[in-house]
This record gives sequence, structure tokens and C-alpha cells, in this order.
Amino acid sequence: MTPTFVLIHGSNANSFSWAPLMRELALRGHRSLAVDLPGHGFAAGMPSAYQTQDAAELAVAASKLDGVGLQANVDHVTAILERAREHGPVIAVAHSRGGVTLTAVANRRPDLLDRIVYASAWCCVEHTPREYVARPENAGSVLDQAMGVAAANPARLGAVRMNWRTADPVLLGALKDSMLADGTDDEFRVFLSTLTPDESLDAGGPEDRADAATWGRIPRSYVRLTQDTSIPIELQDLFIKEADALTPDNAFDVHTIETSHVGALVHPERFAEILAGLA
Repeated sequence: MTPTFVLIHGSNANSFSWAPLMRELALRGHRSLAVDLPGHGFAAGMPSAYQTQDAAELAVAASKLDGVGLQANVDHVTAILERAREHGPVIAVAHSRGGVTLTAVANRRPDLLDRIVYASAWCCVEHTPREYVARPENAGSVLDQAMGVAAANPARLGAVRMNWRTADPVLLGALKDSMLADGTDDEFRVFLSTLTPDESLDAGGPEDRADAATWGRIPRSYVRLTQDTSIPIELQDLFIKEADALTPDNAFDVHTIETSHVGALVHPERFAEILAGLA
């Protein structure tokens, strides 16, 4: 039977960013659905201060993601996978921070997954996300140059809040470098407009690293994005290396695309080709 591709987005993103890839998959005869994690998509919080760009109010307006952790993501995705599984095999695909959710789901319910795919996504094996950020393999990341986009104190808000509507040209340049350096300015601005301001504080802990006994028995693929400066290629390769060492009899099937962090979402033809080959 033809599998269903279940697509899991990254930080501050939503199902909307998967639309170009879903179109390419459909034109190749493949079924797919894009998940909106809790507090994302049309369920996202969008403070009026974000629209008016009232910085003082934006810093204190309540967040719908206050107290919403990784377990909520796991429960939500699991429920979707259970329904999708009624219609045949399931291939789950995660981008960026979506990999944290994918790993946690696979740890708990490997029976729902026929293959898992990480597209420049976090695949935590030996360390937590916070620890990976401090590793030398992450030294090429330019995300620290874009941290001025933070719009609130996470400890006070109970969530991470970003002001993607900043007019600061330096910040906008750093954001483009980190997301879509190989895209046009128009493509970058359109993508930026699809992001919502709030993201969960909970990126998982030691208990959410890959479990060899469950996660480790699912066939898996990694799609390397070589021009990624959010999750550098050196860090992507470390994820692959550590995962393969964890379960050497079930190593990653590895593919490579010469593009930036969201380039494979904006121009998804090669990405769709890879996924179609896994069906």
C-alpha cells in the first residue's frame, strides 16, 4: 500500500510551510498530511501587539504555549499517526526542531511508524539540544546573530517569543542568512510571514534522546542540507554518526541536498524526489 507521509514542522512554524512539498508529493502520486503542533497553525497565539508592533505590550502579552511541553506534541502526533495508520504504512518526516518531537514519538510508539525521516532535524542521541548547541560541531551556526529578534523574557512568559516582523535591517539580514541564504529576498519575506511568534520552552531532556530498543528498530533516513547555517552540516553529521553507533545494524539511509535550512521547503523538488524514493 502507498504510505502516508506525516510532516512535522520546526520552531515557530506550522503546516503551511509544507504546502510546496505536499504539492510535489501529490504530483508524484503520494499522500501526505502536515501536522500543526499544539499552539501552532490557526491555534497559534497571535497577540494584537504583534500586529501593531507595540514592543512593550508584546513583551508581556500572555502566550498560549505557556506550560505546553514536549509531551503535548507527542500526544498530538501520536493521535494523528494512529488515524493515518488505519489506511496503511506511515512515514513520518521532521524538519529542524520537529526532530525532537519525532524522536520522542518514535521512542514511545514505534509500532505506528514504518520509517522516520529527519531533514536537517534534531536527532538527539548522546546529548540534549542545549548540550549540542554548545558543541564545536555547532560553531558554524549563525543563529546567535539573530537573537535580537527575541521579544520577551522566556522565564516570565513561559514560552519563547520572537518578533519576526522586525524592521531592523541587520536582524533581517541575519535571519535570512540563517534560514534561506540561497533564496531571494521576496522568498525570504514570504517565508518569514508564515512564522508565528511563540514557541514552547520545552525542547526535551535526557529522557527524550533516541532509545535503541524502540526508536532504534525503525528504518530511518537523514536528509542533509549542506548550506544550512542554523543546524550546520557538521552537527547534522554528528547526529547521523551517533545514531549509527547506537544501532549499527539499523543505520541511517543518508541523502544530501545542496541548500539552506528552509531551502528544501521553498524549492522542494529534490526533497520530494527523495521521499518518493522511500515510499
